[in-house]
Amino acid sequence: MYYHMTVAGLERDLPICPVNQDLSIAGFVIFGDPELTVACARDLLKKAPEYDYILTAEAKGIPLAHEMARQHGDARYVLARKGAKLYMRDIFQVDVRSITTDHEQHLYLDGEDAAMMKGKRILIVDDVISTGESLNALEALVRKAGGTICGRMAILAEGDAQDREDLIYLEKLPLFHADGTVMAE
Repeated sequence: MYYHMTVAGLERDLPICPVNQDLSIAGFVIFGDPELTVACARDLLKKAPEYDYILTAEAKGIPLAHEMARQHGDARYVLARKGAKLYMRDIFQVDVRSITTDHEQHLYLDGEDAAMMKGKRILIVDDVISTGESLNALEALVRKAGGTICGRMAILAEGDAQDREDLIYLEKLPLFHADGTVMAE
């Protein structure tokens, strides 16, 4: 089963993936799809507020943040990691539970990145925002670092995220019943 959609002027068929016995989601992955990544970055930048740094979470937001930064001419963007790395110092940590992960995760921010974000306008970007849990974790990292959240952007808004007035996105992505039919909005 697939869900056909157009995003950033490009057509894609997304596989319908079961989350539990009552809920399925469409799997949207920009990894390995540079045409889609470039187009989505371009269209999001047209809607982006002024910012100093882009922040995203590992891993699916990385290609998007990278391409947005490249197109905008940014020297750097910031990555919240799912695991602390040996090279990271003075680490900030928050907990997160995502709809696409079956256990609690943690996001880590390097102290150098946190210092760079202090007093700066931070644009949070991700591929898909659904429950908002990953977004909440990124927001907590920005607050801990002393940055100001100037915007929240995603390629797709899924479920309740579609109703958020503080979220800028390109397209709506419906939720699905276990049989692959679209849930009523």
